[in-house]
Formats: sequence, structure tokens, C-alpha cells
Amino acid sequence: MEDQMGNPLQLKSLNHISLVCRSMEKSIDFYENILGFFPVKRPSSFNFNGAWLFNYGIGIHLLQSDDPEAMPKIGDINPKDNHISFQSESIVAVENRLKQLKIEYMKGRVEESGVYVDQIFFHDPDGVMIEICNCDNIPVVPLFSEDNVSSLCNCNVQNQQQQIQQVISMEQKIQ
Repeated sequence: MEDQMGNPLQLKSLNHISLVCRSMEKSIDFYENILGFFPVKRPSSFNFNGAWLFNYGIGIHLLQSDDPEAMPKIGDINPKDNHISFQSESIVAVENRLKQLKIEYMKGRVEESGVYVDQIFFHDPDGVMIEICNCDNIPVVPLFSEDNVSSLCNCNVQNQQQQIQQVISMEQKIQ
């Protein structure tokens, strides 16, 4: 019962993100060659054009738009827009690669208690905002009681789990 309180739907992890595309070919190329996803088998019973890609423990399901011309136009790069965020070990390498490929991007930096997160934002071929960051620099600090931390520990994110336990230990020492 207690486990259901912290995780009422018994969720385990993010499985996939579904994106509607103007051009399957351009989107597949982008997610494979820019972000490093690889194609995986898609159920043959689907009666619509699409592709499944996978990497980093995440699936990207691309779906061909029935009316590509009616899709929203690609806007300006806006970090406050909906976006998909990926962590990177080297923001410098990301920026160099985007420059090499002549992909327009915007840089940002967030500071929290002397810890910095660098961000790079750019669009996929359909205008979906992509963020690449070193977000794991900032620890995940729950805004709820220690009792609820156990539900966080059920996810397979050891780094965040360790950071949460460190924060709780520090808070207990201070009290």
C-alpha cells in the first residue's frame, strides 16, 4: 500500500517519446546521425509509416504526418519551449559538432549554489526543441519528506539516488 502511495501507477521508467514528422527520412537521419539513436524493430502490424529508434535507455517513435504542410512552422529557439533534454559528458564537443554541421543553436548557463549547468538548445527537423546539458551537475533534491525518497530509489538512476542520499545525510547532520 505504501509503495502505491509514492507510485500509484507503478511506473518504472520513461519508455519512449513519440514525435510526428514532416519527413521520416530527415528525422531518422537527424536522430541517428546527430543524436546517436539507432533503429529498432517496429511491430509489423502498424498500418502507418513510422520508425522506432533507441539509445540511452529511451525510445524515440517517429510517426509520418498525414499532412506535413499543416504542421506548425519552426519557430525561434526558445529554451522555455517544450523540449527533450539529453545529458552530455562534453558540452564543448556538442557545440563543436553543431558548428561543424551548421546547426543553429543557443547556449545557456544555469547556476545553483555555485554549481553550473551548461545548456545548448537547437531544433530537430520538425522544430522539436532539443537541449543538451550537463544537468547531472545539480543534485536532485526532493521537495518532500524523507519517507517519499524510497519511491525515487526505485528508478534506475543510481547517480540521482546517491545524490539524494547525500543531501538527506547532510540535512540530518545539520539538524
